[in-house]
Amino acid sequence: MILSLALLAGSAAATPPQAAPAVARPPAPVVPVVVRRFPHDPEAFTEGLIWDRDALVESVGLEGRSDVRRVDLASGKVRLRRTIPAAQFGEGLAAWKGTLVSLTWHDGIAHRWASSTLKPLGTLRYAGEGWGLTSDATSLIRSDGSARLTFHDPATMKVRRTVTVTFGGRPLDQLNELEMVDGAILANVWHQPFIVRIDPATGIVTRVIDLRPIVAEIGARDPEAVANGIAWDAKARRLFVTGKRWQTLFEIRLPR
Repeated sequence: MILSLALLAGSAAATPPQAAPAVARPPAPVVPVVVRRFPHDPEAFTEGLIWDRDALVESVGLEGRSDVRRVDLASGKVRLRRTIPAAQFGEGLAAWKGTLVSLTWHDGIAHRWASSTLKPLGTLRYAGEGWGLTSDATSLIRSDGSARLTFHDPATMKVRRTVTVTFGGRPLDQLNELEMVDGAILANVWHQPFIVRIDPATGIVTRVIDLRPIVAEIGARDPEAVANGIAWDAKARRLFVTGKRWQTLFEIRLPR
């Protein structure tokens, strides 16, 4: 069940659910500061987004239109693109030791790509749906639209462990795009204008980022043009967010 993050945003002093009185109050949402705006392909149905070396790398969805692309930040133009088989719906994307791994929604196929050239390097198999993907020092971490995050062996996609994500003591499902930032996982929540920060050890949501001002600025009429896409430039410590069919990519800064 998706908890009402919007209700929490309206009342930072909301009390914990009576069913779990021992659980600490959920974190009050914070509104990020927009540092810069960059152009983004308004036709890109963004499913995965990362910063790799000097460029954004984006995984774009929809059957017959899915691809993985390296994108120039300043112009938003595609530098290099590799298509995914037309019958597959491209999903989340992560970097792993000089390679990239991208998911497919229903096919259980993970595509491997050379980082700089996007040359196909083969495929791996996994069970269940593929939504978002990120990585830590040892694992690829996948969301599947539920409240569960699955940690995979990057070489085989064998499941190492799972964790249930909770918000105020209750499972938080519809977890979508993922990004590892300073040891925590940031996740878009499908059809909600919020990003949650998750402790990967416990699954507990430790912060909520309120994207409603940004979503309002985009003013999308398409109900599927939701916030989805988080990229972290660790070297320059820049955080980027965008959405499906958004015309803008935002560099944001979080309050301390």
